[in-house]
Amino acid sequence: MAPENKFVDELLGEVYSQLSKQTAGPALSRREMLLALGAITAATALPAVSFGAQGSTRNSAGTDNPRRIDVHHHFLPDNYIAHFEAHLSKITDPKFLNKLKDWSPALAIENMDQNDIETAVVSLPLPGVWTGDVPESRSLARRCNEFGGQMLRDFPGRFGLLAALPLPDVEGSLHELAHALDVLGADGISLLTSYGDKWTGDRSFDPVFEELNRRKAVVHVHPTAADCCVGLVPGVPPSVMEYLFDTARSISSLLVNGTFSRYPDIRFIFLHSGGTMPVLADRAEQFFSRHPELSEAAPKGVAHELNRLHYDIANATNPSSMAALMALVPVSQIFFGSDFPYRAIGHTLAGLHNLDLSAADLAAINRQNALRLFPRFAS
Repeated sequence: MAPENKFVDELLGEVYSQLSKQTAGPALSRREMLLALGAITAATALPAVSFGAQGSTRNSAGTDNPRRIDVHHHFLPDNYIAHFEAHLSKITDPKFLNKLKDWSPALAIENMDQNDIETAVVSLPLPGVWTGDVPESRSLARRCNEFGGQMLRDFPGRFGLLAALPLPDVEGSLHELAHALDVLGADGISLLTSYGDKWTGDRSFDPVFEELNRRKAVVHVHPTAADCCVGLVPGVPPSVMEYLFDTARSISSLLVNGTFSRYPDIRFIFLHSGGTMPVLADRAEQFFSRHPELSEAAPKGVAHELNRLHYDIANATNPSSMAALMALVPVSQIFFGSDFPYRAIGHTLAGLHNLDLSAADLAAINRQNALRLFPRFAS
């Protein structure tokens, strides 16, 4: 067994051991369970993640730099790791926690340069900024977004920012949205697919979407595990299935509640090739056709709404995922994303280059499509 695989096996064993100890005593809170599952998810990616040098990955021709724009790239502010360290230290191995602490903007740029990424549009990883406490969540969102704003100033052109909001706190989210876009110069907003027992299309979030629509904002929707489904299949981390299904639930809630049609100027990006939604799209279309009372929610039809969404390909460049996505939407709606540092950039690139796409399609996915949403990176 390779040393790195042995390390991951040991790390996973420790995580499961700690989870067993926790669940044998007082029940884990949802936040602790999500953190634990997130640790397992990230641990499975460790062999592929370089916190030092890794070989350069060129485009399919092996020559020209494609100047990629990575729309799914995480940043880890010091105060973010510190905020959750007490929780993480109870449920994960300190070796893994220290790996996350090694992240820095310079390390991100090193990996970007080695993989021909000119700009990374960064967002927070799970568990986001909502802690269940309104003042605490607002403060955490502001500190993390300020850190991201400083990255924009320190490294012009290398980073964009998708700012975090403290949803389900609507009032706090509206204040943070204005600060992020107007003061920090953020390039858009990052949301989660669900918050507790509410998915993104919940009508209580309408004031936030109304303002995002007024601003014609980019909204990046990152998967999580909803309250209903945390640990649904014992021993299976949420990254294996649940994140993909929660993406489909999020899109479905936005369809059924009419969010897409009411706020048509929001530019949505859904991750991991849209999760299971490309496979379920026809079922959604059939459902709407059997329920004419839903016509107001999607007056132009389900296909119209799905076709104008944008999708990244992080950890989803396998033939089956890409075949489903490319049967649903044109190449113009597909963006490059890496999920760094939780996945190696080269993992997604290897799959992308094995798809036998044309040079024009590769150029569109790597850079040109993202420039429509982020034109400031065109220079």
